Amino acid sequence: MFELKNQVAVITGAASGIGAATARVFAAAGADVALAWYPSDPHDIELVRRDVEASGRRCIVEAVDVGVSADVDRLIARTVAELGAVHIAVANAGIARRVPLEKHDDDAWNRVVNVNLQGAYRVFRACIPHMREQGFGRLLATSSIAGTVSAWPQHLDYVSSKAGLVGLMQTLAVEFGPFGITSNAVAPGTIRTPQALDPVNSLGPDGIAELADKVPVGRVGDPEDIAYVFAFLASQEASYVNGQVIVVDGARHLAGL
Repeated sequence: MFELKNQVAVITGAASGIGAATARVFAAAGADVALAWYPSDPHDIELVRRDVEASGRRCIVEAVDVGVSADVDRLIARTVAELGAVHIAVANAGIARRVPLEKHDDDAWNRVVNVNLQGAYRVFRACIPHMREQGFGRLLATSSIAGTVSAWPQHLDYVSSKAGLVGLMQTLAVEFGPFGITSNAVAPGTIRTPQALDPVNSLGPDGIAELADKVPVGRVGDPEDIAYVFAFLASQEASYVNGQVIVVDGARHLAGL
């Protein structure tokens, strides 16, 4: 495992799925962690805190709506005050809503884009001044194969927000690379998370089971599959990886799925 000793990581959407797995993997690699979770999330953030602290790492937990700048700014300020720095920011919070175009409106669009794309922007905007001061930073975002290498009908807002993250990360990479800050995104395929298991807005259990045998590697992904890629990108060993979108989907998109 790539070591993250003496690093402090902020992770949004940390109560379940990819965010929770990333928190556990980062803690095992030696990082202290600030966990941000949405107050209406039904998943227990205290389970993630327990596992982080069981790894011997410091942990703070903050209720955050990444769609609200004041919430994000409070999270980063508290992280620096209590953990001493912020070296790694994982903008992972995201939502998906299945809405046909004819039923779509501005509010529906803005709700998803405000979380998925603008939420990431808010996190990075708050972290970059601290990273510039210390001359080191890792900006990481959870994009998707939807919007990067494939489409997802009835999810226009989601796909557009995930595509927008690519432009955000590439621009941050060029603008802040000279300050020791790298910026990269991971584009997961189908990962067995609560979002993917939602039968209303995503594939649901039946859809995941049907897809699993068709993916070239013979399964859908687990949250840890993404967390370990984030751990590499956060590490010193990845210092020359900048402005990239790494697709992690078991070659699903190459098989036309």
